[in-house]
Formats: sequence, structure tokens, C-alpha cells
Amino acid sequence: MPRPRSLTRNQLAAAALAVIDREGLAGLSMRAVAKELGASTMALYRYVQDREELEGLVVDRVLGAMDTEPPDPAAPWQERVEVLVRRMRDAVSAHPSVAPLTVTHRHRSPVGLRWAETVLAVLTEAGIDGERRVVALRGLLGYVIGAIQLEHLGPLSGRGTDVIAELPPSAFPYLSATARQAREVGPEAEFLGGLALLLRGLTA
Repeated sequence: MPRPRSLTRNQLAAAALAVIDREGLAGLSMRAVAKELGASTMALYRYVQDREELEGLVVDRVLGAMDTEPPDPAAPWQERVEVLVRRMRDAVSAHPSVAPLTVTHRHRSPVGLRWAETVLAVLTEAGIDGERRVVALRGLLGYVIGAIQLEHLGPLSGRGTDVIAELPPSAFPYLSATARQAREVGPEAEFLGGLALLLRGLTA
């Protein structure tokens, strides 16, 4: 008789996510997850074929917290897209190191696919279709994932902004001045301001 399974794929995903949250994406390995679970590395291969499949489970777990239901149909389409983008941001920002995986595994995550379908429905209703719709979806996805990584890896409140602000104005007049102003911009204003610019471009 086959050995009974003592773990679940959900437990694997939770353990892998714990490793990523603690050590970053570079720290994820079958060995690290096995240690997290108190199991042997080979035991994990009874549940997943390889690290790629494990990454997919992690993405499913992170995006599983996201609401993909259509926003209020009475709201302007720009507001509905903003709601959907903010939902993605909220889900992924809880585990920012996972952000790159949401791109590479976007075609494997049922919740991610449903989110994209809902966004596309709103864009189509707004008259954005064909090649423009392709670019719009990619632009929105690229924006939210990129913004999450900037916010957590290079926040405006971080040391990098201070260093740039101290550059000699004679050599970097615009960059140093912009960095000094950046100190006053909070994460929410940064994210929503950039999104507003993107949506304004789609409106045009």
C-alpha cells in the first residue's frame, strides 16, 4: 500500500511563503521548505514536481486573498480599474518578495487569471480593445508589480533618496531637487499618483 501523505500542498505553500517572507526569494529552495516543515527534501517531491510548481502554489496562496469580483458597475471605468489594481497591490504587498513570481506564474494562477479577466471586461466596456487593450493590461500589471517592488526595495523614505538629494545641484539640478521633494511624498500618494497618470493616458 502507498504511504499515507502527511502533508498537504497548502502546507507546502505556507512553508514556502514563510521562507520567502523571512529570507527573500533567493532563499527559496526545496531544502529550505523541507526544513521549515521538519521533513526530508525528498518527501516534498511526493506533492510537487519541482521548485517551479512550488512557486505556483505560493502565488496561488498570495493571490487567493484577492477579491476578483467586478467593482460597482455604476462607477466610472477608471475608478473600477483603480479598485482592481489596489486589490492586487494589497494582496501582493503583504508578501512583497513574491512580486516577481506573480509575473512569471500569472498564467498558472486561477485567481490571477480571474483578476485579469475582470480588468479586461472593464477595459472593453470603456471601448479599449484590440492592441490597445493588450498594452493596457500589460501596462497596469507592470505598474502595480513595479510599484510594489519600488515601494519595498527602494522607498522614497529610504536612504537612497537622501543620497540623491545630496548630489551637487551643479551636476544634477533636477535629480537632486526632485529627491528633496520626494521626501514629502508618502507611499499612497506615490502609488495612486502614478496610477492616475496611467489611467489618464488610457482615457486619452
